[in-house]
Amino acid sequence: MSPVSHSEWDRPADASSPHEGGFRAQIDISTTRGGPRYGELNEELRRLMDLARYACPPEELTEAMIAQVRALNENLAKVQVDEWETPSGTRIDLPSRGNLTLPPYVVTDGGPDGVIADVTFRPFHLGGNKAAHGGHIAVAFDDLGGLASALKVEGVTRTAYLTVGYRSLTPLDTPLQMRTWVETLDGRKAFVKGTLHDGDRLCADVDALFIALKPGQP
Repeated sequence: MSPVSHSEWDRPADASSPHEGGFRAQIDISTTRGGPRYGELNEELRRLMDLARYACPPEELTEAMIAQVRALNENLAKVQVDEWETPSGTRIDLPSRGNLTLPPYVVTDGGPDGVIADVTFRPFHLGGNKAAHGGHIAVAFDDLGGLASALKVEGVTRTAYLTVGYRSLTPLDTPLQMRTWVETLDGRKAFVKGTLHDGDRLCADVDALFIALKPGQP
């Protein structure tokens, strides 16, 4: 694949790609939504998730923590916007486009031939015995498979099915490489393959089908 080119997948939505009744016809992106410190906030929230995963506070601390988290939630509730305006999922300058629901990844190569990304599963993504939860692996495949299919069809796609093969344990806190590509394109159907490697070791692979949406299709 050619070196990563943001111009191939950072097409901002405009009047020619409305979202009324469905997804935008083009991939909506930003590097400014949420302000210059949104990435810092994003990372602190990820750290909160990581720490909470292993936390076992004593009773005298739990009450204070509940108050602090409630205060944070109240502040977040004051700045809610709809899904078309949120920075989450659109900030291409941040890991996973700033989407906290995804394991953090950075795309290093992307285009019609597929996507390569560096991904790290953090403590929050624990499944057991220091290995990543299979569901989080599937989520990463779903997102990067969707990106690969969108680049291929030059539009938005939805997942029809996604089957993950877990070939070996996926470690936490380890830089891994995930690759997704469209193996076959049949009309609106994009049949996607993908792999997750820890060095030369295959951790997981995926077989998926994504469907290109019609204009205005939900």
